[in-house]
Amino acid sequence: MAATHSVAPGEGAQERLQEALILAEPGDEIVLEAGRFVLMDGLSLDVDRVTLRGVGSKETVLDFTGQSDSGEGLLVTSDNVTLRDFAVENPKGDGIKSKGADGIVYQGIRVTWTGGPLSSNGAYGIYPVESTGVLIVGCEVSGASDAGIYVGQSRDITVRHSLVQYNVAGIEIENSRNAVVEENLATHNTGGILVFDLPGLPVMGGGDVVVRRNLVTENDVDNFAPPGNIVGGVKRGTGILVMANDNVLLVENVLTKNDTAQVMVVSYTLPFDDERYNPYPRNVVVAANIYEDGGSAPDLDGAEALLEAFGGALPPVLWDGLQDGDTIALSVAEGTAGWSLNLPRQGADLAEATPGPLQAPVSEVASLSQVTGAPAELEARLM
Repeated sequence: MAATHSVAPGEGAQERLQEALILAEPGDEIVLEAGRFVLMDGLSLDVDRVTLRGVGSKETVLDFTGQSDSGEGLLVTSDNVTLRDFAVENPKGDGIKSKGADGIVYQGIRVTWTGGPLSSNGAYGIYPVESTGVLIVGCEVSGASDAGIYVGQSRDITVRHSLVQYNVAGIEIENSRNAVVEENLATHNTGGILVFDLPGLPVMGGGDVVVRRNLVTENDVDNFAPPGNIVGGVKRGTGILVMANDNVLLVENVLTKNDTAQVMVVSYTLPFDDERYNPYPRNVVVAANIYEDGGSAPDLDGAEALLEAFGGALPPVLWDGLQDGDTIALSVAEGTAGWSLNLPRQGADLAEATPGPLQAPVSEVASLSQVTGAPAELEARLM
């Protein structure tokens, strides 16, 4: 029979909380009482159908400032887990990582590095990977040196009503399918929302992603990713970036004051030897969005020449001009100022750009109407 176990902060909190996570039975609820849990090591959960909840993301805090190991604050490797209403502060590695954890729900979780945006911070705040069924709602992440909310190598995903700020990437969907990113606020990151596909990972072929009704504004933080990190190439002032992905729809978003580009659609330019990988964007649709005050101070080599060519500000939608044969890389809605840089090859310098307006306006890709995000049964677990 399902039981509820309460854990209070104070002396011995590390041992008492980890013991509760180990001894929990499927269906149990572990309640973290109000207060600050001072923790010296990471925590782990490997029991299905457990709910771990606090009393609020301001009231219940898991404080990893003194963490002795370099791993994540909390690692979840079991299915149908619900995490809600608590905070994770200053983990040495990632905030909360769930791996192979199908049917996971993150609700009302706050992850932050209190020293601000530093390269020594952990890479990811909320980090589900290799999972089917991911629901992230009402969460808040700041200070991640890679991505605040990162969903990788997964499918059936919804990220909604969350705040990401002062991260390198606010929200990143990588090598994943059937994802909906909606009604989030991405502000004061290096880049707001990223949809990537990368080579050499166990799960390949990301796509079928809808990014809609988000506010992506003032992403103005200098890139602070550690050397060698792939997001180290994201330019300060990027609103939404789509790279090497298939079937992506951007619609009804508000993009303002992103000084490099409101929307960028690009190919992957680094060397790779993964025969499964397609480095080009395919069937990316930029439908009706609102754009204001962007592209006036791009963080790009050769920006002066580009600004002169475009009359003082880059257009709202930029594409590098590279595509996979006859497959359409990018289409834009009627009335959207979309331009191609018409680069001659992958990795070409911007000095070789010959900008020109995009053709073939469209409103949406029909197949993307089938993108549903996380399964409905996960929504039923929200409180």
